[in-house]
Amino acid sequence: MNTENPLISWEGPLRSEVGGCFPGERAVFRGHDLHASLRDADWLDLYLFGITGRRHTPEQIEVLHAIWVNTSYPDARLWNNRVAALAGSARSTGSLALAAALATSEAAIYGRQIDIAVADFLERAQGRIEAGENLENVIREELQRNRSIGGYGRPVARNAADERIGPILDVATRYGLADGKYVRLAFAVEAILLNGRWRMRMNYAALAVALALDIGLSPQECYLFGFPTFLAGMVPCYIEATQRPQQATLPLRCSSIHYEGPKHRSW
Repeated sequence: MNTENPLISWEGPLRSEVGGCFPGERAVFRGHDLHASLRDADWLDLYLFGITGRRHTPEQIEVLHAIWVNTSYPDARLWNNRVAALAGSARSTGSLALAAALATSEAAIYGRQIDIAVADFLERAQGRIEAGENLENVIREELQRNRSIGGYGRPVARNAADERIGPILDVATRYGLADGKYVRLAFAVEAILLNGRWRMRMNYAALAVALALDIGLSPQECYLFGFPTFLAGMVPCYIEATQRPQQATLPLRCSSIHYEGPKHRSW
């Protein structure tokens, strides 16, 4: 390794340990022949293998599938689906529409960025509990520092239970994966927040990340696993927008806007 210029050591042919394509012969995916040992793999199983380098049990895959399926909402009023729908209304291509919608799914408050925050908090809290600290004190310190805890509270339906938690928990229970230490911790945090003055319920992100952590995913792996979560709900929004007249998705006439800014100016 050239310490003065590390790029020199990487000059030349691309070296990779994750795989390669050999046209007319084979494709290698993390050391396995894609068209031989992996050709019957479930797509999510393959996706996770690409992320983690590890294979997962059928039970784990079913639970992770449930996390994806139960938040696939084809509602164009949702912020990321709206992007897909507006792109369809403008007659953009499907790839551009979905790429833009997935990019906006990175929202820090209710998008995929929250997954890393949830995983970070649960791992830190679990470590402190195992070291003998009181969970309520851990929560108080977290709220004093950040004013919120990722995975708790919800911008909409603030006082209602998250409708996704029950179905996902049912699947996890069916496959014996509903009682891991992070799932128990997630519910313990909710109990303290509800019984205290904060009145915050667990939302989908806390349970999804807790299940993923119990399955063995790291915080970064949780984030990458969750990246396509909303995708299935985006496509119908895009398609429906293309079936309306052009620009007929969420149109608003100028006379409906109460404007108090500067008057008309010449440029």
